[in-house]
Amino acid sequence: MTGGRPADVAVVGVGPAGRALAHRALVAGLRVGVVDPSPTKAWTATYGMYTDDCPPWLAAVAIAASAPSFTVFTPERRVVDRGYVVLDSVRLQESLAIDGATVTTARARQVTATEVVCDDGTVVRARHVVDARGPVAVDLAGLPRQTAAGTVIDSAERDVVLMDWRPVGDHSGPSFSYRVPLGDGRRLVEETCLAGRPPVPVADLAVRNIRRGVESRVDEHVDFPMLVSSRPWRHTPGGAFRFGAAGGMMNPATGYSVAQSLAAADVLVDAIVAGRNPHRALWTGRARLAFRLRRLGLGVLLRLTAEELIMFFDAFFELDPRVQRGYLSARDDAAGVLRAMWSVYRRLPVPLRLRVAGHSIRHICARDA
Repeated sequence: MTGGRPADVAVVGVGPAGRALAHRALVAGLRVGVVDPSPTKAWTATYGMYTDDCPPWLAAVAIAASAPSFTVFTPERRVVDRGYVVLDSVRLQESLAIDGATVTTARARQVTATEVVCDDGTVVRARHVVDARGPVAVDLAGLPRQTAAGTVIDSAERDVVLMDWRPVGDHSGPSFSYRVPLGDGRRLVEETCLAGRPPVPVADLAVRNIRRGVESRVDEHVDFPMLVSSRPWRHTPGGAFRFGAAGGMMNPATGYSVAQSLAAADVLVDAIVAGRNPHRALWTGRARLAFRLRRLGLGVLLRLTAEELIMFFDAFFELDPRVQRGYLSARDDAAGVLRAMWSVYRRLPVPLRLRVAGHSIRHICARDA
């Protein structure tokens, strides 16, 4: 890989997306190279996903806690009959074994479609280079971001509260409480700003978390861009293929990326094994349209007030969970996304319906300008 026969695939960056891709490529019998300055660095973030989004190969030990349904407060309590799991970050990382890969512990300085030049002079070559490092060398100024401040508490509660929009005092900028079990008698209570430009500062979210009755410390700090690229399928000739959150695997309207990355790993690997173009396999016409629609959804959410957001999500979670799934999950289900959007729109109060329509038109015109 640094000499002689190149690898079939070289993965740059082994966070959840990159490591899952390298692991599944090894399972498929491909020759794999990995480049990361800290390939064994422990993952500390909390990852959750819907139960029906878990790939069949996900190890059971990687699941820390699960619930057959989840609860939302918009602001009235509503129980949604769709399962939810919280992953054990340490065991997830261990289960995505990359023992058979050639690991280069270095920072990538230059990445092309078939070559990685590291800062120590090492050169890794492969038939396909996949860049899974996240938003590297991207100007994040002005991008919508998701922020959160979380505290881990001792609690035997096992229910999942996906969104609690009930207010905790006067404040500017909308946020909700996300509360999930972590296993071993622990629970994460996290105040979250879904998306903002700019978002609610983490320090302000920490104060709101305290008002919900948790301690003042912050155990989990979240701040990431929701939309690194408006057209992630655009591929620079000679450039590496982008994968993971910065490669369009993140749902631009929810911020969830791990489930989509795990599912997309096999799509990419199957294409490489079959000798097909992995870029075309991943970014079909339906996948592009679904991304555009969700990007439109993000644009609308960014323009709603806190009160309007609550009304919007109340209408959304009133939908059948199967319709919700079309918007929240499958990255290439354009018809499902459109069905969910239309179903929500029909349920909104007329004044909000008009505002959503206006925001949508302005967003589309701005993108086409």
